Amino acid sequence: MTTTREQQSSVPNVRLHLAFDLGWSEWKLAFTIGHGQSPRLRTIRARDQEAVLREIARAKERFGLPAETPVVSCYEAGRDGFWLHRWLLAQGIANVVVDSSSIEVNRRSRRAKSDRLDAGKLVAMLLRYHAGETKLWSVCRIPDVADEDRRRLHRELIELKDERTRHINRLKGLLANQGVALAAVDASFPEKMQEIRLWDGSELAADLKGQLLREHARWQFVDRQVRDLEGERSKRIRRDDTPQVSQVRRLLGLLGVGLNGAWLLVFELFGWRRIRNRKELGSMVGLTPTAYQSGSSSHEQGISRAGNRRVRRVLVELAWCWLRWQPNSALSHCMCGASAKGGHRGARPQVAHRLVALARARGVAGGCPRVPVAAEGERRAERDGSGVNGLRW
Repeated sequence: MTTTREQQSSVPNVRLHLAFDLGWSEWKLAFTIGHGQSPRLRTIRARDQEAVLREIARAKERFGLPAETPVVSCYEAGRDGFWLHRWLLAQGIANVVVDSSSIEVNRRSRRAKSDRLDAGKLVAMLLRYHAGETKLWSVCRIPDVADEDRRRLHRELIELKDERTRHINRLKGLLANQGVALAAVDASFPEKMQEIRLWDGSELAADLKGQLLREHARWQFVDRQVRDLEGERSKRIRRDDTPQVSQVRRLLGLLGVGLNGAWLLVFELFGWRRIRNRKELGSMVGLTPTAYQSGSSSHEQGISRAGNRRVRRVLVELAWCWLRWQPNSALSHCMCGASAKGGHRGARPQVAHRLVALARARGVAGGCPRVPVAAEGERRAERDGSGVNGLRW
């Protein structure tokens, strides 16, 4: 393939466009300077920063560009995170990180796909983006290093809690396979296991006991890490004076908001993002409606679910707790009134649909409401820490 040289390279507005297709062992680089220009494709070793600078210099020379020509680049958000973005900015390269799900693709059931094709597609879309098509794809907003680091505690805590639940389900499943129902898993499980008898009065098999003990040991290890992280989070809430922790304390002053919800909402959403309007916030958490209209066909497809799934999960749980503690409120009657007419089979889906609307209205548009919790519910929450997904209500 012969690269076509364009004489317009002396125009002051010309830029070198660069797209990365990032892999684990190698990167594909695609260069171009204008529409209709065949991209210059190169392969380098992954994470080789010197090779990136070297290929940029060679591309400028190949296209006949002066050394001071500005460079714009892009790559898809993924496993490599944002370190490459920060390094490119440090080199004077204007980079954007693109949401992978927003990149347009061919809708044919069998379409050609390779790293070279992906890189060429990205650099062509980068040309269109800088030509003024800002709605072409979704550009990620990059947190600074400190804000990114602050998100690690609650994200690790969520993963560990899910892992702990998997260990509990595994223990219960192994015993259910033998006709034994396990009510709860705690530190005394090895002693209780010795007392378990099967349907014929016999003990558990030796290998099954060994598997249960090893699974319980893994559960203990994860449970200890969960408790350590929860203790670290509580310590920061008591002692830290950072603006983000101050926001957490303010949210904890609202009735119906617990540690998990307040911490996650601040460090995933309100602590570092710059939100300009309600529409942007709704899109950020994936609670915006998705309409479908074609000719005479027009219907609603539900929420987009394209935003932060952790924040969306908490907002929906906040809405569930509104129904739990405010069953006589106007919003609860609005949600459940139509559902009651559909009978038992249609009640749950309709409530769920209206619940998302409540989450969008309260959690997104108006913020978390101050809920006057009933006295009995408040006493119950203080007694057993009841809540949804670990939230204290």
